[in-house]
Amino acid sequence: MTVRTRPASTVVDRPSGTPDHDPEAGLATAEYAIATIAAVGFAGLLILVLQSDTVRGMLESIIGSALSV
Repeated sequence: MTVRTRPASTVVDRPSGTPDHDPEAGLATAEYAIATIAAVGFAGLLILVLQSDTVRGMLESIIGSALSV
């Protein structure tokens, strides 16, 4: 007995002639795209926060106290 599987992105014609579209085809790609956009947005926000004078002063004081030990 041979079992054949089909890739998720293929379209199979049913005997009635209506195409059988896989509703989950391309879902993983969309999830990766959304996660990438969120990561880029978070990185941009992090850059803005780290460039502020207040945060820069705090980081300099932490580094300075760590090096003076």
